[in-house]
Amino acid sequence: MARSLSRLTSRNISQLRTIMMSATQTQTQAKREGNISDSFVSLSGGAREPLPRRFLELKKTLVGGHEDRVVDSWKRLLAELKRENKEIVDKGPRIIPSLNFQDLDGDLTRLGEELKKRGVAVIRGVLPEDEARLFKGDIEEYVKQNPQTKAFPPDNPQVYELYWSAPQLRARAHPNLLRVQAALMKLWRMSNPKSSISMSQPLAYADRLRIRQPGDATFALGPHVDGGSVERWELDGYGLGGVYDKVFEGSWEDFDPWDASTRVSAVMDNYNGLGACSMFRMFQGWLSMSTTKPFEGTLMVNPAVKLSTAYYLLRPFFRSIKDIDHASHDEYLAAENWEFTGSDMTSELQGATPGHGQELNAALHPHLDLENTMVHVPDIKPGDYVAWHCDTIHAVDKIHKGNADSSVLYIPVCPVTELNARYLARQRNAFLNGTPGPDFPGGRGEADHANRQTESSLRSYATAEGLRAFGFAQLSPATTDTSGAKTVTSQANEILGF
Repeated sequence: MARSLSRLTSRNISQLRTIMMSATQTQTQAKREGNISDSFVSLSGGAREPLPRRFLELKKTLVGGHEDRVVDSWKRLLAELKRENKEIVDKGPRIIPSLNFQDLDGDLTRLGEELKKRGVAVIRGVLPEDEARLFKGDIEEYVKQNPQTKAFPPDNPQVYELYWSAPQLRARAHPNLLRVQAALMKLWRMSNPKSSISMSQPLAYADRLRIRQPGDATFALGPHVDGGSVERWELDGYGLGGVYDKVFEGSWEDFDPWDASTRVSAVMDNYNGLGACSMFRMFQGWLSMSTTKPFEGTLMVNPAVKLSTAYYLLRPFFRSIKDIDHASHDEYLAAENWEFTGSDMTSELQGATPGHGQELNAALHPHLDLENTMVHVPDIKPGDYVAWHCDTIHAVDKIHKGNADSSVLYIPVCPVTELNARYLARQRNAFLNGTPGPDFPGGRGEADHANRQTESSLRSYATAEGLRAFGFAQLSPATTDTSGAKTVTSQANEILGF
């Protein structure tokens, strides 16, 4: 039993998981209208309130009885981060693995371990360049036909509240993309082979799209991590699966970000946030519809997923002795200048706000050296797919300094789990009604849009594999599936009505 859940029996954990799953499903039915800015405090302009005292008690629970091990692990982590940060700065965008779709299996064999260390990859040529370019033109025509389409910011749209346009559906159902998603899921492992998860076939997740114009500085989303924020510390969040227990026990080296078994029962949205993801996305990702280079409104990542995750999880338990105004930069960052908060511990979880994404910055997370270690993805062409691990810190350029738009379709990678199947069933209903997916701001969405896609539209171009991903055909277990995978596939089919 994981240390942080040692006071709970297996039955308690199962009951708690069921309660949280039911609560999440109920909450997602009544979200107000909004846009992507509602997902982040920094974009919404809202005030960040201090966390209530219960988070102080939570923090004490997480490290209670093994504080010395946590302190020692923090020192080791800072030393390793210092070395890793230097390598990231030296290599820049070259540090991100680039794979070719035409040799996907070979490149994954050759670069798989590096991809797992970095937590991010570019897969080139997933869709033909011309086909991906046409997607953008079709979306622009769809928006022109439907001027009521919501976007952020409203007066100069960069990110559209669109989920069911033809290009989005065609991309999610594309055989090439489905093949890439299935291949990427194989990078994950199961510490428990009986885990109720199937990684042999992806499920579709309907997300937004971006057409960012040159010169834009409004969609300046800084370093952040999706999939909740305070939930990463909460026992009824990620703690349900013990995802980060090794970190809180003082042995971050033993933490495996790629262990799918721990993620199956984790709850990522305890607060019904607008845009907070309740579906387990192994990878976030986007498919490019444009040619972009660094500084041209593109993605930036911190390519050290294990180290950076351990750091932002442990950061709330430590404080500086001398602040930055009374020490040199090196003195401020030195391990001996940081101490365990002990009896002065507060409820603060730096950058975490209930109902919003986890945000990071240089002041709150100084040892990550985010000003230098957030590196751009390399040059991107239409049809390239970029994927990053669900714990990866990522951001977008503060200013789009290019001469052409930077346009992508957000398409993550999702396995089959009970939670994901239940979400897929609700998402399928949203598609049929033309409303946003359950995770996203509510309202009528595209219900009244001209030329909105329908089930018959989807069936006209999706393969059997694509229809399964959308929940319109029965899931089929692979011959290599574990017993747990076969069981959850059968369960998912029942949930989906097959």
